[in-house]
Amino acid sequence: MSDFVLSAFADEAGKEVSAQISAMVDNGIRYLEVRGVGDKNIVDLTVAEAAELKKQLADHGLSTWSIGSPIGKINIDGDFAAHVEQFKHVLELANTLEAGNIRMFSFFMPKGEDPAPYRNQVIEQLGVLVETAKGAGVDLCHENEKGIYGDIASRCLDILQNVPGLKAVFDPANFIQSGQETMEAWEMLHPYVKYMHIKDAVAAGDVVPAGTGEGRIPELLPLYAAQGGRVLTMEPHLFEFSGLSGLEQEGERSVVGKLSFGSQREAFDYAVQALKKITG
Repeated sequence: MSDFVLSAFADEAGKEVSAQISAMVDNGIRYLEVRGVGDKNIVDLTVAEAAELKKQLADHGLSTWSIGSPIGKINIDGDFAAHVEQFKHVLELANTLEAGNIRMFSFFMPKGEDPAPYRNQVIEQLGVLVETAKGAGVDLCHENEKGIYGDIASRCLDILQNVPGLKAVFDPANFIQSGQETMEAWEMLHPYVKYMHIKDAVAAGDVVPAGTGEGRIPELLPLYAAQGGRVLTMEPHLFEFSGLSGLEQEGERSVVGKLSFGSQREAFDYAVQALKKITG
């Protein structure tokens, strides 16, 4: 399994671009899944700032694999028209960074309510986003996330079967935290999977290093490789890094940092080594 190519949410190693680049170079990671840049979320970068980021990465032989956007991470009854305008900016950023993928979500459901009544609206809004991205040269990749419509495998499959052109990011930890067994999810979703996020968890919700939780990452990786999958994005969540609090819906936070690390860079390095022990 040594043919895997690593990507990373390197904002988990450091807030500033220089720290992210250092962590990537030192750990042999070629690609960035860009999410946080300094004090800004990726969606708040200007095109000029994205061009500067691209140059900094290129100077070190690095490039952007995916835009780790928060698109689709709004309430289902939120201002969707404004969200589409924000998405158009994300497409500009993807073009500037020459990123081939945009990570996205399928809208937060009202707390405690059955998602079923919102299904058609979810499908319709995702369809608008796919249509908006036509001709942009990027793949839109839906990530299973806690609290959104596509949190469990059956609803992810519903989305992927009914929104032509949409692909999937497979996140084992998020499935575990949503009560979804990952091998069952893989059997249902694998034809749509463009790439994987490497994050593991135990049933209680705690995030743990790859291979030490219930995400069954050591079993999933050969299956992913067998269908031609190569890119793995590190998303350790082992340390309270800048911006973490904004990534999950209120009440859906997972437990981070049960292991003791002196810095976020130390936690990031540990997570990468845990994965490399699996991949050889």
